[in-house]
Amino acid sequence: MVTPARPPRREDGSSVQIGALVPLTRPGWIEAGHHLLTGLELAVSDVNDAGGIGGRPLELLVRDTAADPRKAAAAVDELAGLGVAALAGEYHSVVARAAATRADALGLPYLCSSSVLDALTDQPTDWVARLSPPQSRGWRIYADFLLGAGHRRVAVAAQPSVYWAAGTRILRDCLAPRGGTVIELDMSALTPAAVCDALAAHRATALLLLVGHPEPAVPIVTAVRRDQRLAEVLIGAPAGQPEFAEWTALLGDDGAAVPFLRYLPERLTPLGARVETALRERLAGAPSFVAYEGYDTVAVLADVLRSHGGADRARIAASWPSVAVDGTRGRIRFSRTPGISVWQWAGPPVQVVDRDPAEAEPGRFRILHSG
Repeated sequence: MVTPARPPRREDGSSVQIGALVPLTRPGWIEAGHHLLTGLELAVSDVNDAGGIGGRPLELLVRDTAADPRKAAAAVDELAGLGVAALAGEYHSVVARAAATRADALGLPYLCSSSVLDALTDQPTDWVARLSPPQSRGWRIYADFLLGAGHRRVAVAAQPSVYWAAGTRILRDCLAPRGGTVIELDMSALTPAAVCDALAAHRATALLLLVGHPEPAVPIVTAVRRDQRLAEVLIGAPAGQPEFAEWTALLGDDGAAVPFLRYLPERLTPLGARVETALRERLAGAPSFVAYEGYDTVAVLADVLRSHGGADRARIAASWPSVAVDGTRGRIRFSRTPGISVWQWAGPPVQVVDRDPAEAEPGRFRILHSG
C-alpha cells in the first residue's frame, strides 16, 4: 500500500488550489480541451464571486496533458507536490486512466470530468470520482439506437486503443444477442478507399468511426460520402467527434447526419441555463457538453471543499458518498456502480444526436434517442 503524500500546509491564508488536467496541444483534441477549461474557469470565477472557499479564493493550476498518459501522470506528481487539494478534468479516457491511477497511488482526490472508460483504475478506489457516464452505459444506448433504426450489419473503422477496443466489445455484446453483426476494419492497415470497398463487400448498413479526429476521421467521411455504392450507409461517431465546430468547418454538409453521443438533458437546469449564456460569451459560440462537465466538476469540488474540511485530501475523498449538488444538467450524487472501480454519478443524461442537415444553422442538433 502506498502511503498518501502529505500536502504542504498553508498557514498564510492563500488560495485553495485545484489541479486541472486538460488537453491543450496536439495530439490532444484541442477544441475539447478548450471547452473543458472554459467550463472549469467559469465555475471558479462564480465560486470566487460568491466568496470563495471560506473566504479564500479558489485557484486552478492548469497542466496540458496533450493526450499523453505519461505527461498526465507526471503532472499529477507535480501538482500533488505543489499542494493542490484535488484534481479535476481530462477529456481523453486513456489519459484520465493514467491520471486516476497515479492520483490513487498518491492519495490525491480526483474528480474526472469527461472520460468514460469503465476501468478508470484497476482496483476499486475511494480517491477517484467521475461525472461522465461509463462507456458501457453510453455505448449500450448507442447500440440500442442502431438496432431501433434497423441496423444489423455494423462496421467499425477502428484504430488500436484500449478505448476503441472496449467500445467495439460493448457494441458486439449488445448487437449479437439481437441478430446484429459487428465488422471490424483495422485502420492501421486500410486507406479510406479500402474502407469503402470493405463496406460494399460486407453489405454494411452503418459505419462507426472509432478513430482520431481530424485524422483519419475526416478523410473516411469524405470518401464514404463520395462513394455512390454507399449512399444509404449511416456514418456514426459515438465518441462525439461531430460535437465541435471544427467538424463542420472541415466537412461542411458531409458532416451532417452523423449520430454521436452527448451528455446533455433535453432541458438544462436553471443553473445550466445561466451557465449556457456565460459559456456562449466566453466561447463565442455554442458550448459543448464538455464545457458543462467542466463547470459541474468545479461546482462539486467547491461544495465539498466548503462542507467537508476545506483542503484536507482525506476528508475530500471520504465525502464522495455524501455529495448532493445541483449541477447544470441535473442533481449530482455519487454511488458505487457494479463493475466500475470509482465513485460514479449514476444519473448523467445520455443522448444520441446529430446535426440536422435541413438546418442552415450548424449548431442545430436533432435528438434521435435518449437513455
